[in-house]
Amino acid sequence: MELLRKWLGHPEDIYNLLRFKMGGYRAVMPRVDPDSLGRGLRTCYRYLNQTSRSFAAVIQALDGELRHAVCIFYLVLRALDTIEDDMTISLDVKVPMLHEFHSYLYQPEWKYMESKEKDRQVLEDFPTISMEFRNLSKVYQDVISDVCHKMGVGMAEFLEKKVDSQDEWDEYCHYVAGLVGIGLSRLFSASELEDPIVGQDTELANSMGLFLQKTNIIRDYLEDQMDGREFWPREVWSRYAKKLSDLAKPENIDMAVQCLNELITNALHHVPDVLTYLSRLKNQSVFNFCAIPQVMAIATLAACYNNKQVFRGVVKIRKGQAVTLMMDAKNIQAVKAIMYQYVEEIYQKIPSTDPSSNKTQQVIASIRAMSLPGGPMASRHHYSPIYLSCAMLLAALSWQYLSTLTKATEEYVQAGEN
Repeated sequence: MELLRKWLGHPEDIYNLLRFKMGGYRAVMPRVDPDSLGRGLRTCYRYLNQTSRSFAAVIQALDGELRHAVCIFYLVLRALDTIEDDMTISLDVKVPMLHEFHSYLYQPEWKYMESKEKDRQVLEDFPTISMEFRNLSKVYQDVISDVCHKMGVGMAEFLEKKVDSQDEWDEYCHYVAGLVGIGLSRLFSASELEDPIVGQDTELANSMGLFLQKTNIIRDYLEDQMDGREFWPREVWSRYAKKLSDLAKPENIDMAVQCLNELITNALHHVPDVLTYLSRLKNQSVFNFCAIPQVMAIATLAACYNNKQVFRGVVKIRKGQAVTLMMDAKNIQAVKAIMYQYVEEIYQKIPSTDPSSNKTQQVIASIRAMSLPGGPMASRHHYSPIYLSCAMLLAALSWQYLSTLTKATEEYVQAGEN
């Protein structure tokens, strides 16, 4: 009944969960027919579904040959990331591997059988992935190899280097996520589904990656602490605590929330770039691929802002809320409306005593200025009281059925899980 109570409080979520379950998901994330693929690509898409819940769905919704290029790009970077994450590999082995990983793409027999990581299959069967990489058009190969090289060098640099300044935070996020945004943008343009400017404007593409990565780092504070990882910049957290782990102590919760709010304010500075980037996209499948993670991120930041729960457990957006975002974020005006909605939510929660309050208000003002022209709020769905009452009644009759949504759908709509 707790689930029912939550749904009754959000009737739009109920409607979209029903719409999504009853076929709406096909418009957002259609799946690749495995029978239409060769043996190697079938294996690659199987690895894609095994190693990523959310990206697997949106990658398979891309148009034409771009779909295969992005699938291989993801698996190559997943293999690289698996090497970087594996703490059982000594640094004298790991560092050269990270530097040289891009060259393994052209070595048909190269594989690594010693990893203990959960995604080790992408290393153990790397010959299948590298074969399909070499089957791609050269223009795609060049992008993937170049990004893989730069990312490997950056990962090696930060293996023993702490994230101290905010500039280093940006640099770290560039290596692990900004380069992904740049690489994807170059693939979009190479496919000719998007104009050359999309791949050429690396600053905007970098911001797309930084916004997502910073959101994940902010949200995952407690999980990273439990795993012995620290990604919050010392320059910021040292103003609020002697050690980053001290922020999780109950007696430090007020200072911890102030630190949290400052980092969220930092992340919000990327939103204008995100909106500019999305406004340039022409292909619907590319727009969906790019927009869905971004609206999930702004909703996650709104849930985290000024929220003590970040230091006590996991903060997630509702599954119905995630589905609503997926169904709504179909064009730039709708995305602007979503961004406007969530920055307004943040604005309403800004404490007058928060040290970052002025900066938070300023960045929200800049986002408002980009979101308001053209009446973007009109593009969101609005439902009459009678319609919502019917939806609530339907939820009361259907709540048990809805609670058995397919595993794939349920996994996908977990906010920002990758």
